[in-house]
Amino acid sequence: MQWKKILIALAGGVAVCVFIWFDLGRFLTLEALKANRQNLVEYHAAHRTAMVAGFMAIYIIQTALSLPGAAVLSLAAGAIFGTVMGTVYANCAATIGATLAFLVTRYLLRDAIQNRFGTKLEALNRELEARGLNYLLFLRLVPLFPFFLINLAAGLTRLPLRTFVLGTMIGIIPGGFVYVQAGASLTTITSLSDIASPRVLGSFALLGLFALLPALYNRLKGEKSRPQKPRPS
Repeated sequence: MQWKKILIALAGGVAVCVFIWFDLGRFLTLEALKANRQNLVEYHAAHRTAMVAGFMAIYIIQTALSLPGAAVLSLAAGAIFGTVMGTVYANCAATIGATLAFLVTRYLLRDAIQNRFGTKLEALNRELEARGLNYLLFLRLVPLFPFFLINLAAGLTRLPLRTFVLGTMIGIIPGGFVYVQAGASLTTITSLSDIASPRVLGSFALLGLFALLPALYNRLKGEKSRPQKPRPS
């Protein structure tokens, strides 16, 4: 069992090293996307299935390995496939990639973390098992929390897999749609910072708060229903 974990870790490490060594990140920039958009659109028109499969494979690998470039890939989805189908493809690929990162982290590290810090994490694990969907939606919707860190951290807990998949798929729709829609009008984008305005970020934060409210209410209600310890006289 241990050698399987070592092989998986090595494979991931080699893939990241290849990405860095060959500077593959240069293809995942706004400038590169603008320069190659027409070629990508023409290839999609001639080879639709291959283009969709290739795009999703790249997005899944990028997300699973926590590599940079997710924003540019979402823009590319809009530029190549249009707003609606681009959102569908980007959402599915990001969800699959995030789930792979979640599962690999859980397989490689969760047992060690739980064995060492299990008692300290018990309250957190119980809360995530009961209301994990609300917390995950909050984390996915509020843009303060890095996407890849949520994938890795969630894998170390007892958050159910189905909750992770559902929360990720739903939670990334608003942000993904904004980037894909921007990609559909790629010529108007001069930098990635132009896309997420303070108003948009504030809307995401408000959505995240609404997603979190049921969990906070249930927790507060549970605390009030607990019997109070008698005060010493």
